[in-house]
Amino acid sequence: MDPITAATHADPYPYYEKLRAEGGLTFHPELKLWVASTASAVCAVLAHADCRVRPAQEPVPKALAEGMAGKVFAQLMRMNDGESQRCPRSAFEPPLLLIDQDEVRARVSARLLNTDADGLYNAMFRGPVSVVAALLGFSPAQSRAISALTADFAACLSPLSNDVQLTAAHAAAEQLRGQFIELLAEPGVSSALLAGIRQRFEGDQENLIANLIGLCSQTFEACAGLIGNALLTLHRQPELRGESVEALLSEVQRFDPSIQNTRRFVAASCEIDGVRVEAGAVILVLLASANRDPALNDNPDQFLLERPNRRSFSFGSGRHQCPGQAAAMSIASATVREILAHGIELERLNWHYRPSLNGRIPLFSDVVACRSSYRDLLTLPFAKSTSYWPR
Repeated sequence: MDPITAATHADPYPYYEKLRAEGGLTFHPELKLWVASTASAVCAVLAHADCRVRPAQEPVPKALAEGMAGKVFAQLMRMNDGESQRCPRSAFEPPLLLIDQDEVRARVSARLLNTDADGLYNAMFRGPVSVVAALLGFSPAQSRAISALTADFAACLSPLSNDVQLTAAHAAAEQLRGQFIELLAEPGVSSALLAGIRQRFEGDQENLIANLIGLCSQTFEACAGLIGNALLTLHRQPELRGESVEALLSEVQRFDPSIQNTRRFVAASCEIDGVRVEAGAVILVLLASANRDPALNDNPDQFLLERPNRRSFSFGSGRHQCPGQAAAMSIASATVREILAHGIELERLNWHYRPSLNGRIPLFSDVVACRSSYRDLLTLPFAKSTSYWPR
């Protein structure tokens, strides 16, 4: 195991504990990058002005640069620092905090839910994006289309992506852009969320559209991981069924987060958490390890629904903390509650973690369908991770 493969290991947390014991910020010679594993080091890296979300010489991954997906990527608030990050964030965060919880629950419960593996996949990945699209003012049919296109767009954002996925992502980005152009041109759209964002947004329409696409793609993976890892927790600890779903999700996102790590790129030589780091260095930031640091949470390896003063880096920290955390938690909680209400039998399903460099997201399969080879699973359009995304 290494700090990257740990993300999809059955139990990476003893390994993370070992890394913390070796020092908060240490150099990994095989991976040729620095690793921040303690809460102190992770907090220091995420807060440091010289730790950027993209390398200066490659603001857009080369594989994405020639096409619409690259144009969208270049404008995403999460892929930028400075004003290009702060301005969109200041427009998106307040309206996302004001989302009507009753409307979220109603839209989740209105979706048809099957209790087989396909139904779970749709509930985890497609449903949350459809909810966000509907909250932005799209019709139910349009929302389903936005969800499908988002899956194609998000699948390309990993270094593991192949040429077929990249081509599909560029096409999806073009179509998503067209859908949002039409939505923004409609005078009668009734959406408090979209109205709130537009009222505060100071950039041009292309930048707004790119970040609306980014909102959908972040929802795609963030909610899927929350939902899936909550279901695995209930499978391992069935005594938690019947407890508060909100409390369950709050501890799941700390205890077994869907985004295990992120990266930062050092723009200028500096000192971080007492360690000298040179310009051009890459730092792997182990968010999941920091969550289990006893300096951050007492008894960190215990799963406690009523954890006092719960602290977590799962949604990032500081200037790049996820502005949609409350919305993601709300949608995920409503979805888990709906899945449980339909009487899903988790013990009748198999699962594995989706191949990824940073994500810990389970994919479920029906027992009778387990004869499909692992190689076949990797060919599915949703099999790759959006590993270019920082926290």
